[in-house]
Amino acid sequence: MQAKSRPSRRRSHALLASAAGLAAVAALAGALPADAHSGTGHGHHGPSRYQDVQLLSFNDLHGNLEPPSGSSGRVTETQADGTTKTIDAGGVEYLATHLRQARKGKEYSVTAAGGDMVGASPLISGLFHDEPTIEALNKLDLDVTTVGNHEFDEGAKELARLQNGGCHPTDGCYTDKKFKGADFPYLAANVLDEKTDKPILKPYWVWKKKDVRIGFIGVTLEGTPGIVSADGVKGLAFKDEVETINKYAKVLQRQGVQSIVALVHEGGFPASSTYNYDCDSAGAGSGISGPIVDIAKNVTPAVDALVTGHTHTAYVCTVDDPAGNPRMVTSAASFGRLYTDTTLTYDRRTGDIARTAVKSANHVVTRDVAKAPDMTELIGRWNTLAAPIGNRAIGYISADVNNTGTESPMGDLIADAQFAYGKELDPETDLALMNPGGVRAGLTYVAKGSEGDGVVTYAEGFTVQPFANTVNLQDFTGAQLIQVLKEQVSGTNAAAPKILLPSKGLTYTLDLTKTGADRVVADSVKLNGTAVDPAATYRVATNSFLAGGGDGFTTLGQGTDDVVGTDDLSALAQYLTANSSATSPLAPPATNRITIVQ
Repeated sequence: MQAKSRPSRRRSHALLASAAGLAAVAALAGALPADAHSGTGHGHHGPSRYQDVQLLSFNDLHGNLEPPSGSSGRVTETQADGTTKTIDAGGVEYLATHLRQARKGKEYSVTAAGGDMVGASPLISGLFHDEPTIEALNKLDLDVTTVGNHEFDEGAKELARLQNGGCHPTDGCYTDKKFKGADFPYLAANVLDEKTDKPILKPYWVWKKKDVRIGFIGVTLEGTPGIVSADGVKGLAFKDEVETINKYAKVLQRQGVQSIVALVHEGGFPASSTYNYDCDSAGAGSGISGPIVDIAKNVTPAVDALVTGHTHTAYVCTVDDPAGNPRMVTSAASFGRLYTDTTLTYDRRTGDIARTAVKSANHVVTRDVAKAPDMTELIGRWNTLAAPIGNRAIGYISADVNNTGTESPMGDLIADAQFAYGKELDPETDLALMNPGGVRAGLTYVAKGSEGDGVVTYAEGFTVQPFANTVNLQDFTGAQLIQVLKEQVSGTNAAAPKILLPSKGLTYTLDLTKTGADRVVADSVKLNGTAVDPAATYRVATNSFLAGGGDGFTTLGQGTDDVVGTDDLSALAQYLTANSSATSPLAPPATNRITIVQ
């Protein structure tokens, strides 16, 4: 047997010195900024060690293909002199142009989304079960998204259809072409089929470009069942976000994938509403609060960045991971008004992201760029199909009916409409309550099309109430009614109150100087000026979501003598038609039903 050759002592010393030198060079390279050591050149020694990967992301599109109107179509910017200005933003014709321009010259680019791409959509998408939005996202070259809570508005089977294609089981095909579904994977790592205990869709996905691999794990908030109709989540289990992400991070690492991004449909609240607020100006993670902070702090250090959503806010923050190292957490507001451009510096030697080199910024989807022709064609085609329904006038208003404030005029109007419809179903109906999350927009006086100022079209009504909930009647005792009001500011709603919108005649005081259920002054609750009697029975109209105990209102799920009526949009349209005309438009309700003490 031939003996193995060994280097001489001198050669050994040289090898040690060379190894030490390489280690020093590697350490120095790791400390350099991304633009100093990344590239795609191959030369004589192959690709460089570091490769910048562009991650473009957005969230909570909600089927807003056309530019959203009012405050939903604007963002606020902090200028150099410290003042702020608003910028009109959004619309997929412009989003497509901005994303395509951002990708120019970027060989390594991936586009991801943080959930709620569909659901609560305007008529152009919602009327067709969001097929137009999936088609638009395909054209946007979206690579991957997580599910959000609104992906379950129509249930898991409909979500599977959006992923896999096929005509709607009830409405059929809308065109002569079969709907082909999403070109990109929907991820649902923490949404399990209760029968199989397995994820209903892919839990993760790996993006590959030559020798670069980045894994994506997608989760929605564990509390999804509390904010979606019971039918939408029937048979499903929603697991803890952190435990799920950590589980699949290990799976990816066992497959050799060290670079990992979590797509999390849960969010936070920055200290400023400006899209370009410096979240870390007072220290890592100090400028953001909310559920995403705890998630980001506890998700394994193996995850290099988090793309988030749900709260419709804009932030680019670093939050320390369990090892105490800062990690990028981003959100791009909602409705396609912003997109986030993040640079992930991939280390070919380790297969991991150089975390200290991660850079990120939100950018406005301004409307001063050329419209993407393919998106203009798409919008025109679907609008043509929707026009006969959408352009129909259903009422008239004398001024904007805004969806702003603790007690919004739009919410009061909807409550009045449901109360009036409830009285038709049962003359004994006493009041109505509307959840704020079910009011998706206000009504604007200035016409968006050719219908004329003050005209409310079916399409505008659909934008306000797109969920197709039914109007339900139930009996409650006065004690239960007072308890419902207390649940607005206690229990699961203690940290983030959900203030119901009451119909005309129901009044009470909300004392924000107090805490928990005590914020509702019990002896101030009156109906038509008379104190609510805890022992009496009251007939209450709500939508089916609230009637099932949604949004933390468990007492509303305990009503008796249920009656199910028409859908909520029909009730609103009926009310507007009956109570307004071109010569006598409806004025916005005065928001004087809840007295707020601060």
